[in-house]
Amino acid sequence: MTTISVVGLGKIGLPLAAQFASKGMTVIGCDTLPDVVTSVNAGRSHIREEDGLDEAVASAVAAGRLSATTDTTDAVKRSDVVVVIVPLMVGPDRAMDYRNLDAATRSIGRGLRPGTLVIYETTLPVGTTRRRLGPMLQEASGLEPGTRFHLAFSPERLYAGRIFADLRKYPKIVGGVDAASTEAAVAFYRSVLDAEVWPVENTETAEFAKLAETTYRDVNIALANQLALYASSRDVNVSEAFRAANSQPFSHIHRPSLGVGGHCIPVYPHFLLGDAADGELSLVRDGRTTNDAMAKVGLRELERLLGGLRSRRILVLGASYRENVKELAFSTAFPVVDMLHKAGAEVLLADPHFADGELQAFEAEVVDDLDRVASKGVDAIVVQAWHEEFRDLDWGRFGGLKVVLDGRGAVDPEAVRQAGASYIAIGISETRAASPK
Repeated sequence: MTTISVVGLGKIGLPLAAQFASKGMTVIGCDTLPDVVTSVNAGRSHIREEDGLDEAVASAVAAGRLSATTDTTDAVKRSDVVVVIVPLMVGPDRAMDYRNLDAATRSIGRGLRPGTLVIYETTLPVGTTRRRLGPMLQEASGLEPGTRFHLAFSPERLYAGRIFADLRKYPKIVGGVDAASTEAAVAFYRSVLDAEVWPVENTETAEFAKLAETTYRDVNIALANQLALYASSRDVNVSEAFRAANSQPFSHIHRPSLGVGGHCIPVYPHFLLGDAADGELSLVRDGRTTNDAMAKVGLRELERLLGGLRSRRILVLGASYRENVKELAFSTAFPVVDMLHKAGAEVLLADPHFADGELQAFEAEVVDDLDRVASKGVDAIVVQAWHEEFRDLDWGRFGGLKVVLDGRGAVDPEAVRQAGASYIAIGISETRAASPK
């Protein structure tokens, strides 16, 4: 029976470990956090937002197919396959911090045996697997990649909240440092996944494929934002125009928005830009600049309609970077709240996915009772993440509401207008503020 070490038991790693165990494999999960290891060994998932994960972990542990440890080197010594999903950390300035990934790699190298297959799923800049991680493994193990052990890259292509569904749906892209490594990785994934497995020429191709797909989305959103801003001054209904354009099967214009957040879309373009020569990837660079500017564009319009932001009471709905997840990574809520605060507004922030004390990083009053907020009244509401919990919101209950800034293009404009407020979004703006109720 194949034994697999999964190094990194986070939001992707733990579901992967459970998936592999469900296919009859013996899986050892490795993590540096003792509390995570204790939880998994007790049959409990520490990841709360993933459908089916609690049951999958409990079942795998009860069957003796999943265990966890903080000793990565020992786990690797007992494994035929090592799958690495330790995140490459990225700072607010988008600078890459390899420390965690490097430490995990050295721990793996110290336990590596001849013939082992090592696969990185962490999203990486092009060339990292071959030029950085391979030599590190060789130095720690004394084994040459591609000769004494197999080394491959296979990007995760998963969406938090639906990981098991995505594992069945999306082709698994695999590229090795040599043909034998690619073949070994393809054979492994075909044994543990139900999706199609796609071999590509090498690790560089697989690394680039992941960066290309996420950068496409970033540039497409930037295009949507630029088109929306252009159309807004030319008597165009932007929502109708995009819907009409996308009825043609070769058009896939994304939705304009207040900004792009998360671990992936606003980050991975910088993995390409980091080693791009002058003049290369200018479209990618411009897309990043465009999307980072959208929060300022939206708040400038809000300021115009309110006649200023100072002393205005403004409610921001959603701290998460997108709807229906509990995740703050590069959330547009940070610049939105910061700019409102610096403009002198009284900022309220509501997000039902976070408990007391989890949003202290924001310069805002965190609120959990929207009825109380509504009774005191607000001047404006900024929709930053349109969670399911907000869908039935009655705009009319908010006394004094003048403007709703729909940062996600998700709100019904007519519902806002019927409540006596102005509706604005990227590319959609009222000519004047609604009269206070």
